[in-house]
Amino acid sequence: MKDVLNNVAPAARRAFWFCLGLLALGLGGLGVVLPVLPTTPFVILAAFAFGKSSPQLQAILENSSVFGPIIADWRASGAIAVRYKIISITMMALVFGLSIVMALSPIILIVQAICMGGAAVFILTRPSASV
Repeated sequence: MKDVLNNVAPAARRAFWFCLGLLALGLGGLGVVLPVLPTTPFVILAAFAFGKSSPQLQAILENSSVFGPIIADWRASGAIAVRYKIISITMMALVFGLSIVMALSPIILIVQAICMGGAAVFILTRPSASV
């Protein structure tokens, strides 16, 4: 019985990390187009999770022309490229402006302001990388 548990447990752990990696990568991909979701933390989490479950997927992600530099900058110095900072803050401002123009309820505007403000503070307080 102990041998069975030893064989099942690692497989279950790999499956967990693999699923977490896929979820994080999907959210990171959405973060590219949705200003409320930060891309960098999800991509970093995906690389970490794939490192625990599938080194091949981790290598693909790290060698990706889109996500590879983000991971390398983060690992080197916890940095986010200025280009991505500008894009993120601009998109958040545009979405918030659109929400105001659409006359969304004050509650929604407050929630948006808090969430996007928190994301903006996080992004702006990270060191800048050169990409």
